[in-house]
Amino acid sequence: MIFKLSIKVIFITVEIFLAVYSFALSDSLLIKFLFFAVTAVIIAFSLTRITNKLLPIDKDYISSEEEDED
Repeated sequence: MIFKLSIKVIFITVEIFLAVYSFALSDSLLIKFLFFAVTAVIIAFSLTRITNKLLPIDKDYISSEEEDED
């Protein structure tokens, strides 16, 4: 639980840093939007990958391939 909370705090800190950096970077709204969209996707994929590696696998989940075999 503490680990999940620390991940969320780090995520919010990074987003605030990126907001300040983007504001200083340019005044164009399109560039700001693209910058945030790309960084949000990168952060989301990296957090998903990290949590999938660190957290236990859901034992109630059955893949569609295993269902087809039965």
